[in-house]
Amino acid sequence: MGKIPSNIDSMKNLESLDLSYNNLSGEIPAAISDLSFLSFLNLSYDDLIGQIPLGIQVETLDAWSYGGNPRLYGRPLTKHFSKDVNPDEAKQGGANGSQNELLYLGIGVGYIVGLNGFWYSLILNRAWRHKYFRILDHILDWLYLFVALKLNKVG
Repeated sequence: MGKIPSNIDSMKNLESLDLSYNNLSGEIPAAISDLSFLSFLNLSYDDLIGQIPLGIQVETLDAWSYGGNPRLYGRPLTKHFSKDVNPDEAKQGGANGSQNELLYLGIGVGYIVGLNGFWYSLILNRAWRHKYFRILDHILDWLYLFVALKLNKVG
């Protein structure tokens, strides 16, 4: 666990800063808003707390730059931190939880549609069906022969 140094503004020409997944804690120093060339900032999935400093450069960044910090608030984040919220619960639920549900739903639907498309194409197209089962039969014959020869060597 570390902190973002308060003298970060000494790097005047800094254009890009990615400190995501670094187990940083504490507040974002106000000096970060003095970095006038900063066009990319990623402080996501650390343990940062408090208000995002006000400043033209910092406020124009996307909300995903601060994601995964449930106790962080201010612009551009739309959700405000509440002292009643347990940070562990905030990490598990929220927008990430609903995104995961949508991801799993999409995977399930895609799997079902793809599998049904495969089976229905075999049912409806006689030539494909015969070719598929010939290939499957050939693979099973080869597998049976391979196992039988291996068992014959052992015994």
